[in-house]
Amino acid sequence: VQLQASGGGLVQAGGSLRLSCVHSGRTSNDAATGWFRQAPGKEREFVAGVRWSGGNTYYADTVKGRFTISKISAKNTVYLQMNSLKPEDTAVYYCALRWGSTVHRAAQLYGYWGQGTQVTVSS
Repeated sequence: VQLQASGGGLVQAGGSLRLSCVHSGRTSNDAATGWFRQAPGKEREFVAGVRWSGGNTYYADTVKGRFTISKISAKNTVYLQMNSLKPEDTAVYYCALRWGSTVHRAAQLYGYWGQGTQVTVSS
């Protein structure tokens, strides 16, 4: 399994970005994809997750109402639409995959990771 994340960039506060995560290799509906982020000097934290079976979505409280995670199964792609961005959203964003339908918030429970994409929000 390989994950390819893209879509990061530099944006002003209040702006929007859409991240993409394309899965290749083995695929299954019995899986979950999560977006995580890591700012300098901080631990990697859960941002949002989606179950491939059923499409249930989950969010960290810090992004709820601003970010939307979605998937297109036919394209093996998961998106993270980020609106109303704040400087504190600045981080490297990673997508991750785990087998099993539970969206966990703990990064260590994901076995596959994309390479990360930088998101920088200027004030």
